Amino acid sequence: MTTVIVDYNSGNLRSAEKSFQRMAAEVGSGKVVVSSDPDVVRRSDRIVLPGVGAFGDCRHNLGAIGGLFGAIEEKVRTGTPFLGICVGMQLMATRGLEHGVHPGFDWIKGDVVKMEPADKTLKIPHMGWNELQLRTDHPVFNGIASGDHAYFVHSYHLVPKNADDLVATVEYGGPITAAVGRDNMVGTQFHPEKSQKTGLRLIANFLRWVP
Repeated sequence: MTTVIVDYNSGNLRSAEKSFQRMAAEVGSGKVVVSSDPDVVRRSDRIVLPGVGAFGDCRHNLGAIGGLFGAIEEKVRTGTPFLGICVGMQLMATRGLEHGVHPGFDWIKGDVVKMEPADKTLKIPHMGWNELQLRTDHPVFNGIASGDHAYFVHSYHLVPKNADDLVATVEYGGPITAAVGRDNMVGTQFHPEKSQKTGLRLIANFLRWVP
């Protein structure tokens, strides 16, 4: 069994690679590879799409590697377990509204919009540790409870049209989307590879998950 972490020039993947390899060894879920090759994606059993930076830049980079966007789309539409992280999660949306309008995968109906906390003293980007508030049960969050902390760095968040797609939020001058999920897809706005115990548990759960 192979989990591929997609490399599309949108962030340093070293910490993610190390965390996924560590948990793959612990749960016996096969190997973890980092690749930008569409054929590697097509042969994979699980897909992780990270992402750091602006939505439009990440979408451009993903589309600039011939066949990569289509390979991910094909695999996810046919049931391959998928985890999006940070902007990788935002790309699951219909569109991103950061510096223009940019299309996403449209798996989770909704827009990625700028955070506007009701408390104007709160800084943007939202950076650091925050307490998760679980909105629904999800197998990838087994053993993770409301109040557990995760690490965030972002200025935009995905607002899903369907409340059933919302897995977790955090409070930051109002509710902010922390995780979404539907069918074989799940995404986290926070960085599990930087979220210590909570993040490692989520990674292990994903590697064992059979949607």
